[in-house]
Amino acid sequence: MPKETAVYTHGHHESVLRSHTWRTAANSAAYLLGSLKPHMRILDIGCGPGTITADLAALVPDGHVTGVDHAPGILDQARATAAERGLDNVDFTVADVHALDYPDDSFCVVHAHQVLQHVGDPVQALREMRRVCKPGGVIAARDSDYSAMTWYPQSQGMDDWLDLYVRVARANGGEPDAGRRLKSWALQAGFTDITATSATWCFATAEERAWWSGLWADRTTASAYADRAVAGGHATAEQLTAVSEAWREWGRQEDAWFSVLHGEILCRK
Repeated sequence: MPKETAVYTHGHHESVLRSHTWRTAANSAAYLLGSLKPHMRILDIGCGPGTITADLAALVPDGHVTGVDHAPGILDQARATAAERGLDNVDFTVADVHALDYPDDSFCVVHAHQVLQHVGDPVQALREMRRVCKPGGVIAARDSDYSAMTWYPQSQGMDDWLDLYVRVARANGGEPDAGRRLKSWALQAGFTDITATSATWCFATAEERAWWSGLWADRTTASAYADRAVAGGHATAEQLTAVSEAWREWGRQEDAWFSVLHGEILCRK
């Protein structure tokens, strides 16, 4: 039996959605775009507020995209995103990637961005993604790798942030270093035709530094992640405040630079 889905560490506080709504197919799924054709049916797992989903729908005008998420509350925002763009080839519904409610061979592409790091059983999730994908279709997954993130200048407060996040995420049943494990998980799920790559986000301009440091500073004290850090005994409110200020201090540095590494897999069925 599939394991129960892990707790989503971040939740959907505004500071989290500030990041999620920035994501596009271009900056978050470039490795997949060359495989798309106008007629394709796509399943976008963990669609969140739907910005990537809407981009995918625009790229398959003769096809259809279904966005699914485990959190019902975020889907109204996803529907609004699609409506604002005038897209009529997209729909949204609740689903659990461990047990998808679709027949075998339903979709040409099954896509998941920043999902497998948060689920209880990523190998089972990939098996389900494979099951609902048509023969000859593509299963695509991209996840960040927290321990491979790097930044300058160094500070103890930023080191404390990474240590804390990794502990909270693993206590919630996830794997924050998912990026490096995607190929291994795909092999365990039975895939044999796997293309594994990596890509980065980089935040270095004054505007990027302010945005990235601000959303993490706010997330550290005001989101579900903050609540779980305290409730789980991983940090006190005072320690979270110190980490939040470390983020703000990093963002104020003119020479500050931050890089997020992502692992990516394209698997042919």
